[in-house]
Amino acid sequence: MITRLLVANRGEIARRVFRTCRSLGISTVAVFSDPDAGAPHVTEADLAVRLPGARPADTYLDVERVLAACRASGADAVHPGYGFLSENADFARAVLAAGLVWVGPPPEAIAAMGAKVGAKRLMAEAGVPVLPSLDLSDPGEFPLLVKASAGGGGRGMRVVRGPGELAREVESARREAETAFGDGTVFAEPLLEGARHVEVQVLADRHGAVWALGERECSVQRRHQKVVEECPSPGISDGTRSVLYDAAVRAARKIGYVGAGTVEFLVKGERVAFLEMNTRLQVEHPVTELVHGVDLVRLQLEVAEGAALPPDPPAPAGWAVEARLYAEDGEHLPQTGVLRRFEIPGDVRVDSGVESGSVVSPHYDAMLAKIVAHGSTRAEAVRKLVTALRRAKLHGLTTNRDLLLKILTNRDFMAGDTHTGFLDPGGPIRSVPETGPEAPDELAVLAAALATAAANRRRAQVLSGLPAGWRNVRSQPRVACFVEAEVVYDPLPDGVSVVSAEPYAVVLERDGVRRTFEVASYPDGKVHVDHAEGRAELTPVPRLPEPAEHLAPGSLLAPMPGSVLRVEVEPGDRVTRGQAVLVLEAMKMEHRITAPADGVVSGVHVEKGQQVDAGAVLAIIQEGDR
Repeated sequence: MITRLLVANRGEIARRVFRTCRSLGISTVAVFSDPDAGAPHVTEADLAVRLPGARPADTYLDVERVLAACRASGADAVHPGYGFLSENADFARAVLAAGLVWVGPPPEAIAAMGAKVGAKRLMAEAGVPVLPSLDLSDPGEFPLLVKASAGGGGRGMRVVRGPGELAREVESARREAETAFGDGTVFAEPLLEGARHVEVQVLADRHGAVWALGERECSVQRRHQKVVEECPSPGISDGTRSVLYDAAVRAARKIGYVGAGTVEFLVKGERVAFLEMNTRLQVEHPVTELVHGVDLVRLQLEVAEGAALPPDPPAPAGWAVEARLYAEDGEHLPQTGVLRRFEIPGDVRVDSGVESGSVVSPHYDAMLAKIVAHGSTRAEAVRKLVTALRRAKLHGLTTNRDLLLKILTNRDFMAGDTHTGFLDPGGPIRSVPETGPEAPDELAVLAAALATAAANRRRAQVLSGLPAGWRNVRSQPRVACFVEAEVVYDPLPDGVSVVSAEPYAVVLERDGVRRTFEVASYPDGKVHVDHAEGRAELTPVPRLPEPAEHLAPGSLLAPMPGSVLRVEVEPGDRVTRGQAVLVLEAMKMEHRITAPADGVVSGVHVEKGQQVDAGAVLAIIQEGDR
């Protein structure tokens, strides 16, 4: 029987496992890197052990230090979560060799599925439909997909549409795979465009039972990383569903699987093709839990203790939809810094690795939370999720909330008509906006101005009872200026009256309708306004601005902290719009910095291997001729 469990992971999955452990009376142990010392998963655990390491990104990959943490804390079991060491067969063997309970599949099963080239061969032997593998030196057909053999999550994956791109994209995929998984092996398959990405949750015990516990639709992806998932899939027939379930059970039995895992497929019409098997709990497992009424972590723990599964899995009920909330800007570049406020209301489940005040570092994945809604119908679940996202208070970091709302309210999505190219250029949704952010709502700006004025009066040392800006004879309107908009708040706009105005809340009435605005101001000067119909983030214009640092025209700035992976130009080189100038590595992914226009490289300010901060000048492109 498990009495003390160490989770060899961080963030929301560590908190998720701890939640089930608390309900079962199992003591918990967290491990943490130095940047995570104050993270919620550390403070929630019964015990916590620091994992020293020179590079924070590698800390959770150190097998010996994780095992030392088990010894130091007295843990008798290890749950790997997902990512990091979760699909490392050597880690599983080391845990078992140390006399600990491994909450995962047998090491042999992990190894069998860990190298995807060999995994495809095994699946073909088991009668599972697979796509052919292509020769990387001469594939013979395009478009194709280059994939990392040792991992998933979109890392080490590249679409190649012609022979001119092949060598560059293969090398890029290899580098990214080596960084993320410690193995740069890649392979290629035909790109099945317009297909759905559908996966089957499997669960097996040591007594021969194997469940196919429903399917999940994971087609809405960006850069091969899932963004929105749901259970069940809205777009497959009962016949295709049966084929998927049968193939998933065959896959699990072929490798002697035990525990929770996921078998992933591409589905186009009635055609089904095996993608990979993830020998761990998936990020999107909550949708299965809500629809089938199970706790997958509890089942993992019970199977690890030797329990037998019931003969049949529980029947599904209703629909569940999950949205992954990321800290990223409009160009989908990861954001770092302080998440000043994190509140998500409504009838939804929130699995998060952060809370108000958390610091999002550049060392790890930028996902803040998974927001999951369940309803008796798909429409009900989607409506609940949309409402929760719209009313969420997310201050301090830019997120992908707007993109999630565009997806969830899109006509094609509502019809269940999704595929893996849903967010690609030319698809039904532009994941990168063509224009800048929309102008903030006029009443939201007015509320910010009134709340700011109320706060100023509350801080006043003398005559605090007088209205802000009071004059015997008014000479001009009172105007609040923000970078995003300006508003006259005295006199009020026609048809608008103030019901109440406090530093943190303003109630306005216009044309007989009252609206409440919550207002929050932060030390960085930002003012956030949240209301039932939206939100605004405003930056007050200072009366006496500090002198701004002068940047040379054409300066390329680092969009995030990171390491310079390579520099692809030299001073004097001519470049064209969109051409790669250099590549940054951040959060274990490569980010190309491209030329904004045709021109000449007049300066390169960094070199390979250099660490840079967000906003650092990387290079300068002089538009036009020299």
